[in-house]
Amino acid sequence: MLDVTDETFDQEVLKRSATTPVVIDLWAPWCGPCKTLGPILEEAIDKTDGKVFLAKVNVDENPKVSETFQVQSIPAVFAIYESKVVDSFLGAVPKAQVEAFVNKLAPTKSEADLLAELGDEASLRKALELEGDHRGAIVALGNIFIDSARYQEALDIIAKIPDTPETIQIGAKARLGMTGLPNSEAETTLRLDTLLEKVKDDEACKQEFLDLLATLASEDPLGALYRKKLSNKLFA
Repeated sequence: MLDVTDETFDQEVLKRSATTPVVIDLWAPWCGPCKTLGPILEEAIDKTDGKVFLAKVNVDENPKVSETFQVQSIPAVFAIYESKVVDSFLGAVPKAQVEAFVNKLAPTKSEADLLAELGDEASLRKALELEGDHRGAIVALGNIFIDSARYQEALDIIAKIPDTPETIQIGAKARLGMTGLPNSEAETTLRLDTLLEKVKDDEACKQEFLDLLATLASEDPLGALYRKKLSNKLFA
């Protein structure tokens, strides 16, 4: 569960909904029915073990989200999947109705899902025999290939599905691994500085620069610094 604002809505709801159904609870502190519904929603979603995510939006503090859903009264609940509204209801409905609403969103596990959860290479390969584009198995297998320096195999496996943040990072590590991954922040910084002077005219250097950025954690200040430097260099 997460309190979502106008500023974080795109990241926490729309982007997350690409892989996980998100239930949006539009509420306000003064709303009595909201206080009744909230705990029921939280309990039902907790039981899905992460298959469904709950985003709570205080409509008094976040008017843009309210306007997006054209909310006339609260509580108002919307289910989002792949950036689209797939279900909704208004008011403090009975617990059984809330549970049915949530359970309908929670995907059931396939045999491939169960195999992918085991996490070992043999099970992941069996999962892909059943579902050749199983995202979880592909990402897990890609990381195994990276850890065992099987870089071309990592690139081959992630090519089976469209890019995701996870596959982009695996691809970056695989390409860098073929020439040598940096061993420290100091080495990463040195390589970024060296490549920065060439990114505008050399596509290979630009790709290596982007790959280095992709290996950094999203909250790493080094990444933010060098993304800004790259923008300045390319568009100066």
